[in-house]
Amino acid sequence: MASLNSLEAQADESEDGVQRLQQQLDSESEQQEKAEDVAAPNRRIQLVEEELDRAQERLAIALQKLEEAEKAAGESERGMKVIENQAMNDEEKMEIQEMQLKEAKHIAEEADHKYEEVARKLVILEGELERAEERAEVSELKCGDLEEELKNVTNNLKTLEAASEKQGI
Repeated sequence: MASLNSLEAQADESEDGVQRLQQQLDSESEQQEKAEDVAAPNRRIQLVEEELDRAQERLAIALQKLEEAEKAAGESERGMKVIENQAMNDEEKMEIQEMQLKEAKHIAEEADHKYEEVARKLVILEGELERAEERAEVSELKCGDLEEELKNVTNNLKTLEAASEKQGI
């Protein structure tokens, strides 16, 4: 009778352990789902990389415009030396080209700033992604350990129940 009570107590303890392990497994599964939500930063990184590509294209265009404006300004200066009677026209052209040059420089500076900002964001997102992947890996390992422990406890419970039934018969 005492061993039957002892077996029943062990069975109760095993059932409690199974419930605790099931709760832990549920918690780990929830953590794993959260880790899967980490895929969202991957999309953000892709968007940032696309924005970076666009910024680089704008920078290249701005640099090309800058080079063209500088060449045009140089040609205008040579033209002023050759044709003094068209000084007024040349001055107006030069002012326009200087405005274009300033605009092109401004565009290039903006593109540089945007490029640097996007690069900083990319570094931050890559760090976040790396940490999230590490957390996901740890969660997967814990989940596997808990599943193995749950199997062992379930087997022990079945063994105890079988022993209890044999003694009861």
